[in-house]
Amino acid sequence: MSDAFSKFDLTGRTAIVTGGSRGMGREIVLGLARAGADVVIASRRIESCEAVAAEVRRETGRDALAYACHIGRWDELDGLVDAAYERFGRVHVLINNAGMSPIYDTPDDVTEALWDKVLDVNLKGAFRLMTLVGRRMLQDGGGSIVNVGSVSAVDPHAGVLPYAAAKAGLNALTLAFARGYGPSVRVNCVMPGAFMTDISEHWDMDEFARDVEGFALQRIAEPDEIVGTMLYLASDASSYTTGAVLRVDGGFLLRPGTGRVAP
Repeated sequence: MSDAFSKFDLTGRTAIVTGGSRGMGREIVLGLARAGADVVIASRRIESCEAVAAEVRRETGRDALAYACHIGRWDELDGLVDAAYERFGRVHVLINNAGMSPIYDTPDDVTEALWDKVLDVNLKGAFRLMTLVGRRMLQDGGGSIVNVGSVSAVDPHAGVLPYAAAKAGLNALTLAFARGYGPSVRVNCVMPGAFMTDISEHWDMDEFARDVEGFALQRIAEPDEIVGTMLYLASDASSYTTGAVLRVDGGFLLRPGTGRVAP
């Protein structure tokens, strides 16, 4: 294996992936395991986490820990981190992938409960995990944190206001933590565009078919198309990359006033 390819090797490392039981999160888990990492799969439903953990063990031979928790609940995250360190001794990679974007008709329909729920999962949980895991990474000599944001953070519309605000906040946290945790811990963010996941089941696909013509690649992404970018940022291949916010959106070029696609 050439030196360039060896930099993507995650053998001997452990990664936590939140929202890792389905969609892009599942593909990220499998991608990291195929690259050699042991993985901690966190989401609310233990059965879904266990299913992906079994898939990891069967397909890659890597160890996998399933852990059920609500990422938006501050007091549940200590247990997740403690379980990961108890099982593996160290965490080298944290992927803050958990997210949600509930549908509503107009901004007036956004209740305080909905606002809090979206900010809790998309922003507060990521912040808390970055503090818990990042502190230990510093003590252990380094690591990589990758946040999963959204192009809605920089190109929002009225149908995703709480989500866009949370993801914009995540961009800010990425840069702040990169500066605070450097030089040994790298912190980066990926902003996906439109991916075919469970969220896309709620889109108006007829409207989307028109909107996608405004994308440079003129198509929606499959969940596994996020994996290459995540491997780059999680591994030594990105050893001089921190504080970066990288768009993975197929050239999201919608003209103002068109569409309501919510990546």
